Amino acid sequence: MPEQNRAKFYDLPPAERLKWISAQSQLDEAALAALSGSAGLTVEQADHMIENVIGVYGLPLGVARYFIVNGREVLVPMVLEEPSVVASASFMAKLARSSGGFVAKADPPEMIGQIQILGVADAPTARLRLLEARDELLAEAAQIDPVLASLGGGPRGLEVRIIEASPIGTFLVLHLIYDVRDAMGANAVNTALERLAPRVEQITGGRAHLRILTNLAERRLARARVTIRLEELAFENFSAEQVRDGIIAAWAFAAADPYRAATHNKGIMNGVDAVVIATANDWRAIEAGAHAYAARSGRYTSLSTWGKDEQGNLVGTLEMPMAVGIVGGATRVHPAAQAAIRLMGVKAAGELAEIIVSVGLAQNLAALRALATEGIQRGHMSLHARQVAIAAGASGELVNRVAEQMVREKVVRIDRAQQILKEIRGES
Repeated sequence: MPEQNRAKFYDLPPAERLKWISAQSQLDEAALAALSGSAGLTVEQADHMIENVIGVYGLPLGVARYFIVNGREVLVPMVLEEPSVVASASFMAKLARSSGGFVAKADPPEMIGQIQILGVADAPTARLRLLEARDELLAEAAQIDPVLASLGGGPRGLEVRIIEASPIGTFLVLHLIYDVRDAMGANAVNTALERLAPRVEQITGGRAHLRILTNLAERRLARARVTIRLEELAFENFSAEQVRDGIIAAWAFAAADPYRAATHNKGIMNGVDAVVIATANDWRAIEAGAHAYAARSGRYTSLSTWGKDEQGNLVGTLEMPMAVGIVGGATRVHPAAQAAIRLMGVKAAGELAEIIVSVGLAQNLAALRALATEGIQRGHMSLHARQVAIAAGASGELVNRVAEQMVREKVVRIDRAQQILKEIRGES
């Protein structure tokens, strides 16, 4: 990837960017067409995915560049509507390159399924009976999916909790730990729970009520860390030390205050969700797991951490649940999702999780850096201004002219865009 090509990438039209992607990847014409939208998800395919389909809704698909994850160059597809996210994640990845990029690791793909057991006369005794039947129950669960078992997946453990402080009184919860390999895992886990429910009722004398996986996938975490060399951090009138210390102070705010942490973690999810959506994974499940994990101590806090090492470099980490898959579900149906996975060169769900958490950390750094220096609005608004210009009726070259004038004036509003557009057309 010659540096001169990188510098020009943002200014290229979409068709030329796609040609660049083609030259840098092993994607065939069908995959490239799926990514471009010219041969993506059809109405017929969509009709088999959800109910009452009337069409297909499009979102922008961009590519974040410069990422090195575990020593490997990765082009990262991102789907979202918010401006500046792809550009800022790419720039943070570029800053990280001199120190080797991102180091990431994903846990084994173990999901947790829950069975709620009501009407138990003696909860402590029923709990022990379930634990005594552990081997029997796991053996039963292992028979459910022979294909998954042949790939090395299946049940891994069983836990039983007593819930006492509930609005309906005491009940039991059985946790089935289930390795789902390269799938997200909801269908496999829920099927296993249904299979076990009758035997659980026999053992406890209670009634198996809810049988559903949890999205608090605390056994399926992904972690990323990054070092940004101090000399990479200087920015305009800010010294490298000022930028570093400003980023750490901004993170400390989120670590201590849930009001700030909510927006801080939203910035992380800007990067995470964009890749999750690009690969047709369940972004609602990822969001739910992330925020529940952020509140696991009883107080909502930052998912990331930032500090400095002995050399004064900025160091950051991110740890969060990451239950994503590369087989089954919408990923198997959606052509662009399949192409996105191929573009990243992903061979396993854990590898996808490692890339996603790295992007989340990069986007978090971008937001903190902006907040600690120029303010979040400057870079964001310069891109947002183009959307406002289009909404006001600008097209072609007029989009940039209107946007640039609004940014100069620091007034990015649709009424001002309409006024500028009238003035330009009047001059013409």
